[in-house]
Parts: sequence; structure tokens; C-alpha cells
Amino acid sequence: MKFWNFAKTEEGRTLYLDGYIAEESWFEDDVTPKIFKEELEAERGDITLFINSPGGDCFAASRIYTMLKEYEGKVTVKIDGIAASAASVIAMAGDEVLMSPTAMLMIHNPATIVWGEVLDMKRGIEVLSEVKESIINAYESKAGLTRQKISTMMDKETWMSAGKALELGFCDEVLYTEKKVPDAVVNGFLFDKMTVTNHFIGRLNKSKPTTKSKEKVEGTDVSQLAKRLELIK
Repeated sequence: MKFWNFAKTEEGRTLYLDGYIAEESWFEDDVTPKIFKEELEAERGDITLFINSPGGDCFAASRIYTMLKEYEGKVTVKIDGIAASAASVIAMAGDEVLMSPTAMLMIHNPATIVWGEVLDMKRGIEVLSEVKESIINAYESKAGLTRQKISTMMDKETWMSAGKALELGFCDEVLYTEKKVPDAVVNGFLFDKMTVTNHFIGRLNKSKPTTKSKEKVEGTDVSQLAKRLELIK
């Protein structure tokens, strides 16, 4: 099974890539390198790749990234929803990367599960550090930012609007804008998970009523803040 399809047009082929990126297919919405390669190389010519994916396996994403970089035709990437985590790495393979003004791009550190003794834990840290360096290569090649800047953004789990991604070099154009420098750039936003989480926790603490006073506390209901905080974990 696969959760994408090619559509032929006069300008070439269009590929819609949705779902979780995995090394092997377990569910119908998995995107796997093996099947992707078969369809990618079935024909020649320029392609347009629409991406809407929360990410997945970084090694599977690395293989798809390499396939697209090796592809002989022009690859135009269009992020129409979200390109997060491993999906953002695939997006960097485009000769052109375009984003819908309502789309989002997210980058963060790789993660894994390690079981065993102290040496196993140390080895896990070493592997994750090397994987992170390889991921930075893709972002650096596209955006041209310093490796330290990209590393810091990954540490914080950074979310970017289309305008901010354009400003920082992660994309080349914001779709459906006629201006050379669209308002989306001026109004672009960037936020990180830690800042947002701390902000909500701060508001949550301020919203808790004290036992010493029975007066009504103004502000957002505590239960609502807790639900919002849960959405970004």
C-alpha cells in the first residue's frame, strides 16, 4: 500500500506525498523508499512533489532525499500543509521549494529508543549526534545558514511559517503572492516548543485559584489551558 500517487500533466508528473515516512510499510498511509523509487524511476521528465507529512524515519527520509537529488529531471517541491521532522529533510531536495502561505515547516533533533547499560546509552548519544550532523547537511545546503544556527533551531524544535521559512532560506517562494517580497515575509513567524510550553505553564500557574481566597479569578479556564498545552507535547 501507499499513500501517494502520480498524476500526469503537460508540464510533467505531479506527486502527492502524504502520511508517515517509514522504512517498511505497516499501515496504508506509510511512505516507503522502495515503492517510492519504483514509481519515481518509472518515467522521466520534470516532477512536482507536494508534501504534507508529519515526518517519520530519518533514514527512510534520507534515502528519498537522495533519490530526488539524483533524479535527472527538475524537482519542484510544494509544501501545501506541513513538512515536519523527516519530511522537512525530503523537502530540501527540491531544485525549487515553494510553500503555501498557510503551510508550516518544522525541524528538530532526531530521537531514538535505547535499551541497555551505560555504554549502550553513550553509544546511543553518539549515533544521534552523527545523525543530527547528517540532517544539518540538508538544511545547510538549502538555507545557507551556519551549522550552529541550524543546530540551535533543531534543539528548540523550531516551527516556521511560510514567510519565515522564506526569510531564512528554507524555501524559495511563497505561493500565490505577486509581490517579489510578499507581506508574508514581513509578517512571518517562528516559534519553538520550549517557549510555547513555558508560556502556557506560566499562564496555567497564574490561573490556579488560591485556597485563601474565594474570589473569582479572571482569565482563561485552567482546564482549557491544560488541553492546549497537551496539543503541543
